Amino acid sequence: MTTTTGRLYQSLIPLRGTGRTDLGAWPVVGGLVAIAAVFGSLNEHFLSAENLTNLALQMAATGTISLGVIMVILLGEIDLSAGSVSGLCAVVMTILSVRHGWNPVAAVGVALGCAALIGLLHGWMFTRLRMPSFVVTLAGLIGWQGLMLYLLGRGGTINLPFEGFLAGLSDTWLPPWAGWLLAGAIVGGWSAGSLVQRRLRRAADLPVGSGLGLALRLGGLAAVLAVAVAVLSADRGVPLLLVIFGTLVVVLDLMLRHTVFGRHMYAVGGNAEAARRAGISIVRVRTIAFMASAALAAFGGILAASRLAAVNQSSGGSDTLLMAIAAAVIGGTSLFGGRGRAYAALLGILVIQSITNGMLLLSVDSSVRYMVTAAVLAVAVAIDSLARPGRPR
Repeated sequence: MTTTTGRLYQSLIPLRGTGRTDLGAWPVVGGLVAIAAVFGSLNEHFLSAENLTNLALQMAATGTISLGVIMVILLGEIDLSAGSVSGLCAVVMTILSVRHGWNPVAAVGVALGCAALIGLLHGWMFTRLRMPSFVVTLAGLIGWQGLMLYLLGRGGTINLPFEGFLAGLSDTWLPPWAGWLLAGAIVGGWSAGSLVQRRLRRAADLPVGSGLGLALRLGGLAAVLAVAVAVLSADRGVPLLLVIFGTLVVVLDLMLRHTVFGRHMYAVGGNAEAARRAGISIVRVRTIAFMASAALAAFGGILAASRLAAVNQSSGGSDTLLMAIAAAVIGGTSLFGGRGRAYAALLGILVIQSITNGMLLLSVDSSVRYMVTAAVLAVAVAIDSLARPGRPR
C-alpha cells in the first residue's frame, strides 16, 4: 500500500483507541423515558391513548421535513430553506387542486417536482458557484417565503376540501387488525433482513454480532410496536400519517445504509477530499442531497396542509425549520457530517413534540417551552461533540 493510499484509507474510517465512544441512540431513548415519566406523573392525560394519538399526528409533518434536513447535515452542511420550501410547495399544490381543479395526485406531483427543481438550484449554487450552503439556503428561506406570500395574494388563506385524497392523508385510521398486521410485517421483515445480513457477513469472513444481541433487539422492537399499536388502537387506530412517516424513515435508512449512494453520502460527509480521491463524484452527491432535502420538505408541507385543511401565510413558518433541525440533531445526526441515521428524525421529533405536548397540557408558557427545547438541543450537540470519533491530524 502506497503512502497516499494508506492516508486515504485512514481518512475514510474512524480511528480506534481515541478514548471516545459513539453512544448512538441510547441518550435519546433515555431522554424519552424520562420525559414520559415526568409528564405522566404531572398530568395523567399525557400517557392516554387520545393524547398519544394526537402526538403521532403532530410529529409526522415536521418529522418528514427533518428527514430532508438530515440528508444535508450528513454532508456537514445546512439547509435553512426547508420551512419556506415546505410552505411554498404546499401552496402550489393547493392552488392547483382547489383553484384550478387539478387532480390532487397530479397537484402533489407537480409540487414535489417544483421542490426538486428548487433543490437542484440550491445544489448548483453550492457546488458550481461555491457559495456557502448557509448563504444559499438563507437566501432561499427569504426568497421562497416571499414567493409563497405572492401566490397567496391578499386573501392569505386557501382552504382545502374536508373530503377526498388530500383530506384522507390525515383523516384515515387503520383498523386494529391492520395495525397488528403491519407491526408483524415490520418485525418479520427486520428479522429476515438481519438474518440475511449475518449470513452475508459470515460468507465474507466479516465479524458478526452475537445472536443474543440480535434476539434482544428483535424483542425490543416487537415490544415497542405492540405497545404502540395497542395504545393507538384504543383510541382511533394507527393514523395513516404515522404510517407514511414511518415508511419514509425506513426507506431512507435502507437507502443510506445499503446502497452505493448512501455510502457515498457518509464518505463525502466524513472527508470530502478523501472521497474525491476515491473517485466519488462530490458534486453529484451534494446536488442530490439538496434535491432530496427540498422534496422531503415539500412533502412535509403537504402533510401539514392536509392536517390543517388549509394553507396560509404562516405555512412552513413559525418554528417549523428550527424544530426540524433540532429534531435531526437531538436524534443523533452529527452537525460535523458523516454520522447519523434516518431514525434520528423519528427519535428527535418524538422528544420535541413530547416536550411541547406535555408543557401545553400543563399550561406552561411558550417562553419556557422554547428555553427547555434549547437546553435539550444544547445537551444533544454537547454529547455529539464529546462522543464523536477523533479525526486524524
